[in-house]
Amino acid sequence: MSAIKMAEFEKVSFNRFSDDIKAVGIQVPENRVNEIYENIRLPKRATAGSAGYDFYIPFDLEQLLPNQTVTIPTGIRARVDEGWVLVCCPRSGLGFKYRMRLNNTVGIIDSDYYGAKNEGHIMIRITNESNDGKVISLKAGDAFVQGIFLPFGITYTDDASGVRQGGFGSTTDTKK
Repeated sequence: MSAIKMAEFEKVSFNRFSDDIKAVGIQVPENRVNEIYENIRLPKRATAGSAGYDFYIPFDLEQLLPNQTVTIPTGIRARVDEGWVLVCCPRSGLGFKYRMRLNNTVGIIDSDYYGAKNEGHIMIRITNESNDGKVISLKAGDAFVQGIFLPFGITYTDDASGVRQGGFGSTTDTKK
């Protein structure tokens, strides 16, 4: 069976990435932001049999202590065909070893998120839930999350007509 192609990963603009690094409080020297941006790796599958696309952290994460949380601007957005969704989960090794989790447990990237005001920038908030004192440290370029594309269906009576305006949580704004 041949895989269906329905999406493409891209970088967000430098300005979007730079603004989001500052907004979430990541401490990066101003003169290094351009270098970090240039080295952003687009998500890739590790093997021909992999379902998940590995997302790579764009900067070093020195120490995420137990019960600490960090928001990671990935510098990535995904153009996803209608009828598909990108589902993001922790890499299984990090989840197993550290109990690392995404704060929303599973990230859902809808097809219309690509055109959001934030350029569809995929931001990933992780928490170290280790209950045995383990500290998470990641180097720039380490895979930390995986994204899987899945088809979805809608009900026969679906009448959604809202248009996404913003980024996170913005679909609730379409119900006004």
